[in-house]
Amino acid sequence: MISTEQNFFELFNLDESFEVDLNALTERYHDLQNETHPDKFSGAGEAEKIRALQLNSLLNEAYSTLKTPLKRAGYLLALRGIETEQASQEDLSMDLLMEQMQQREKLAELPGDESALAELEQMKTSVGSRLQNSQSVFADHLNRIELKEAKQLFFEMQFLHKLLAEIEQGEEKRLGY
Repeated sequence: MISTEQNFFELFNLDESFEVDLNALTERYHDLQNETHPDKFSGAGEAEKIRALQLNSLLNEAYSTLKTPLKRAGYLLALRGIETEQASQEDLSMDLLMEQMQQREKLAELPGDESALAELEQMKTSVGSRLQNSQSVFADHLNRIELKEAKQLFFEMQFLHKLLAEIEQGEEKRLGY
């Protein structure tokens, strides 16, 4: 039975790790959805209906968190008492800050038409590859309980994720979506 006291990994019977078996996660999610869906409690008392809604909401939040690498990384850090809502100066390297500025300038300087699509695709591939690498290194640091380094990588992953989204928006804009 689901308990609101369980952390998200316990809820899905998964090891508390950055590496998650997404198929097992999805399968367990569907099983739990069947158990807790509010429609199953339509004839129940008001308290049971409310509990079903709460459990279903928790289940949806937990699933969303664990299936998304960036959310999962933040959650894992939070479980270890690491605050990720705001970055301090020691959390961000000067190299990362400079890179953010350069990448955003590069995006802004691209032509606003389809002629920029090849460059955007190249940027997307490069940033996607770097994000994958950062996630792998994050997992290593987390496994070795190197939380300061893991936290720094979390902020790098945030930057790369946002940059990837901006590149994709640039593609959509140029394609007329």
